[in-house]
Amino acid sequence: MALRIETFDNARGGNTLYKALTHPAAAPSGRALIGKLARHAPIAIYDAGGALEAFSAFYDLDQIEIDGVYVQQVPRVGDVVLGRRTRPITELACYRARAVFVAVFDSERVVAQMRPYLPEGAEVFSLDALRIPADRLTNSRRYLDPLNFATNFAFFRDGGGLHTRLVTANYWSGYGAGRVSCWMTLFSDDGSVLAEWRQDCEGAASTIVLDSREIRERFRLPEFCGQLFLHVVGAAGHDVVKYALDIFDGDSPADGERVGTLTCTHDANAWPADRYAGLPAAAPGERILLWIQNSHAVTIPPGSIGLVPMGEERVVPFRDPIAPFATRAVEVSELLPDIVWPKQIELRAGKHVVRPRYEVLERGRRRMAHVNVERADLRPDPELPKLKAVLGKGYLLPAPLMPRESWKSLVLPTPMAVCQTDLPIAAIVYDPDGREVLRHPFGRLPRAHATALDLDEIAELGVLDGGYGHIELVYDFSGGGEGDGWLHALFRYRHRQSGHAAETSFGAHVFNTILTYRDEPQSYSGRPPGLSTRLFLRLGEPAYDTFCHLIYPASRPWLPASDTDIILYDSAGCEVARSHLAIPCSGSRLWYYQSLFDEANRTGAGTGAYVIVRDATCRLFGYHGLLGGDGAFSLDHMFGF
Repeated sequence: MALRIETFDNARGGNTLYKALTHPAAAPSGRALIGKLARHAPIAIYDAGGALEAFSAFYDLDQIEIDGVYVQQVPRVGDVVLGRRTRPITELACYRARAVFVAVFDSERVVAQMRPYLPEGAEVFSLDALRIPADRLTNSRRYLDPLNFATNFAFFRDGGGLHTRLVTANYWSGYGAGRVSCWMTLFSDDGSVLAEWRQDCEGAASTIVLDSREIRERFRLPEFCGQLFLHVVGAAGHDVVKYALDIFDGDSPADGERVGTLTCTHDANAWPADRYAGLPAAAPGERILLWIQNSHAVTIPPGSIGLVPMGEERVVPFRDPIAPFATRAVEVSELLPDIVWPKQIELRAGKHVVRPRYEVLERGRRRMAHVNVERADLRPDPELPKLKAVLGKGYLLPAPLMPRESWKSLVLPTPMAVCQTDLPIAAIVYDPDGREVLRHPFGRLPRAHATALDLDEIAELGVLDGGYGHIELVYDFSGGGEGDGWLHALFRYRHRQSGHAAETSFGAHVFNTILTYRDEPQSYSGRPPGLSTRLFLRLGEPAYDTFCHLIYPASRPWLPASDTDIILYDSAGCEVARSHLAIPCSGSRLWYYQSLFDEANRTGAGTGAYVIVRDATCRLFGYHGLLGGDGAFSLDHMFGF
């Protein structure tokens, strides 16, 4: 059963009430409030702001005797809330309630207005009982300000020879933030709290680095595999906590021993969804673990989460309960043994978890990636086939074509909206200078397709200048079909010599046109069109070289070349050096940190350094990774702000 909550709406954004109710620091107070209400039953409930059912989803009110539910908005009178017909608040005084629960935060004004209707002697309770400590608030005057809940979860483990490193920067300073600090809560696999601490940002644009080895040593912890909850205080501009997450095997590079990069991934998307898609089935010789991490302080009931072969309605439930904030690994092939690569699997998550990770185990190697939110609010857009003359390629999805001498590249289109019954898609390959090399029509792929494009099998790519380039997925309506703009794919790469693999997934956008359509081209701040770039590139530990594949995609012809600065900063946010790139329109550039910046600048930047990719003239899309001397590597798309 899915939780009856609103988490995120693509028109209105995130629901701050959801974050306020589910914050880990609010959970003990929420349980205590339920106990008090039970002792004062029967109670009346004033659902002044429509928060009652969301509250009850996490703090069960069914166990409490309720005298009635009252509302303020006349159109809501007579609605059914918690199985009861609502009454106007003006009738409250006529009933026998010993207590009134006012289901709002910042309740002082609401309570003052309802005083004439309170039953004599009734005690008043409100959601203010769930307020988190004042030192974790950015705006103390308005509790449900989104900036008070700049939070996110991260997969985090240390043990079995594996360690985790989370890196981000104080990008809120660029939006006028003053002092910024981070509260962290580390949960074990059973959901218990292993550690909680605050870490102050050293200054504007400084880095935030969380290393599982250091944390484990500081708090004298046993091995763990759980999740890290991050809460940023003092944020401005963005209420989203973005980060890059690397997982390594072996010992510290400083020990001089072999260290193989396992994987990288990025922020978890802080809003739970009902469905996720883009989970690949295992190929022969692979095992896939889906990491289910409970995002809430209530147990996930047995059968509430299930897997579905893409394009079917055969739900195979996960039958074990999952404790509050606990982490469980689900062996995908045990639930769906008949589904194999390149088939895909849909996760019915019931809004219990933020975007989950999955881990592929293959002949002693590991890699991690994430599934994506599958949208239920979309409908086919009848205008898209008609817009080619105006928007050109329109929605497009760019991804690297890694140097073919060293890497294999595969493309798997992934349905990512409930309404998608077919995917009319073509792939266009460009060389680094923006020349079209190949156009490959997929045709109208059915929702249940099993079609992966192996670029090794396309002979025409043998003439690719530079040996690398990029691929763009676009809509192809020449054979009919429908589109909604939510075009996604999984891109898988394999290092030919080492056999190590990595994969990443993302969705299409409109790029680099002054014309706007709906909310495209998206802008990180302000209204569309977004025609500038600010991408964050974390730098790996000394044993690895960091690489970056920058793509200049364009839905319509834009400026002939980018005007891109690659700026190296130290951990304090001070500029150390910069380099310049001019990327041709529809072209790309693959560059390496150790080649672009000399040893003196790299030494001057020190540990905790990072790079910002800045371009005020066009919107670039980037992918980053780490490369070890033994061919182990990671790859994922970058984030911007």
